[in-house]
Amino acid sequence: MKLKDLGYSPFFENSRRTSCLGGLSVARVIAEHKEAYRVKNVTDEYLAKITGKQMFNASSREDYPAVGDWVSISELDPERAVIRGVLPRKTILKKKYSDKNATQVIAANIDVAFAVESVGRDYNLNRLERYFAIAKDGNIKPAIVLNKIDLAPQAELDSKISQINNRFKDIDVIPTSTVTDKGLDELAAYIKKGKTYCFLGSSGVGKSSLINKLLGEDAIKTSAVSEHTGRGKHTTSGRQMYFLKDGGIVIDNPGMREIGMADSSAGVKNVFDEISALAGKCKFSDCTHTHEPGCVVLDAVKHEKLDKDKHSNYLKLKKEAEYYQMTDLEKRRKDRKFGQFVRKLSRAKARDFPIR
Repeated sequence: MKLKDLGYSPFFENSRRTSCLGGLSVARVIAEHKEAYRVKNVTDEYLAKITGKQMFNASSREDYPAVGDWVSISELDPERAVIRGVLPRKTILKKKYSDKNATQVIAANIDVAFAVESVGRDYNLNRLERYFAIAKDGNIKPAIVLNKIDLAPQAELDSKISQINNRFKDIDVIPTSTVTDKGLDELAAYIKKGKTYCFLGSSGVGKSSLINKLLGEDAIKTSAVSEHTGRGKHTTSGRQMYFLKDGGIVIDNPGMREIGMADSSAGVKNVFDEISALAGKCKFSDCTHTHEPGCVVLDAVKHEKLDKDKHSNYLKLKKEAEYYQMTDLEKRRKDRKFGQFVRKLSRAKARDFPIR
């Protein structure tokens, strides 16, 4: 095995040489545990920790290593190592915590992000656009894996694939089934040696089962989807990197029911490039594309040249990304104004409809 088989490239080598870490060996983070990491080089794997200095200098969670990162290490013994630094990331996949303003790094140095959906209750085009936005914001190519196609009649499957192709004209779609093995050869052929692929999706869509099929073994624990809720359990508790026999690198992730947009304005603009192009022709430069006269985007929706669901989702994701980018002071002012509006509305309601 060579470093390039682990995903190493001239980009990382140049970064290593020009940094103060040039004299140290490099390894890739293949798993993240509580307060420790599993790292791998061409000969060994180590349980590694970062230094107290790195913890002190970290300004956010993004400054800590993540699965997929290349790190410089010092070996302590055949099983343990110390991470001395993280090499600059070529790409990054991150999302907003559901209840916080902070971001969570899902994985780093990814070439392709597979957005996995099943043909059942999980099927949702708006959610796919969320995945695409966070992928493209991190300079990662998105692709779609439509899984569990054995559960749908052919007519329904054809309809859903047609919907996907009409909404996402430039995104690759791979229909698969781990029950019949249909599409698995196409998925395996899509994964190239030395490239890194990340599987994203809700619990129960079959991410871990797909990776087990690609590995040719049951390396990842899986569980059945609940018949009552139609949802899967979080069988994958942490991010883990796996190496396929043909040389591809894949990362399994815990299921994500919520995908906060973080600072993904560029990703939103990229995913909705059709709307972005129309927006440049609007009458007003600060058009919100919601009510303004002379809005070319609204005109396209009205005349069915632009999908209204896509337009609605664009406005929602754009608003989320813009809110995240606001300063804390701006957010407090915005929240305070909204609170004043709610209180004013409540007083008016109490005045007009008094409780007797």
